[in-house]
Amino acid sequence: MTESMGILFLQPVLSMQMTNPPLIVTLAMGKEATALFNQLRIAHFPPERNFIDAHLTLFHALPNEPAITNTIKEAATTQKPFELRITAPVSIGKGVAFKVESSELQSLHSRLQKHWKDVLTAQDKQKLWPHITIQNKVPPAEAKALLEQLLADFSPMQTIAAGLQLWEYLGGPWGFVGEYEFTAT
Repeated sequence: MTESMGILFLQPVLSMQMTNPPLIVTLAMGKEATALFNQLRIAHFPPERNFIDAHLTLFHALPNEPAITNTIKEAATTQKPFELRITAPVSIGKGVAFKVESSELQSLHSRLQKHWKDVLTAQDKQKLWPHITIQNKVPPAEAKALLEQLLADFSPMQTIAAGLQLWEYLGGPWGFVGEYEFTAT
């Protein structure tokens, strides 16, 4: 084990070859906010494409190896819950998402990126743009109408970042692996 920027990491070497489904890391949020975004997603996401609940993705395709899970568990035990600011609904072209701001989230993501730098996909090497998608893959006019509707009533809100969730990508649906609460004091 080594310590890197306050997070303890187990150090097995990760292979780039993925024989198991890739892993996805999402952020667990407060229950009220999660329920609200799930309701919006159910109402506005095309049902034939809506395989999962509303979520905030941190990493899209990590090797499905024990070292990844161990790092997630270690990161959760060294992280305190922190505030997330939901600042605005925004257009994503053929859909709508809610923009999320948090310096603590950016810092956590950056530390994990540095630890996994040798196994990240091009997408996961990019700077994090935290958001929660509630609509996608609809005609642009439909997305624009929803955005206008949401902007008319929107007030910025806050929720809590409560932990990390790990999923397997199963070619559409995701398989839940585990949730690891932030437990540092």
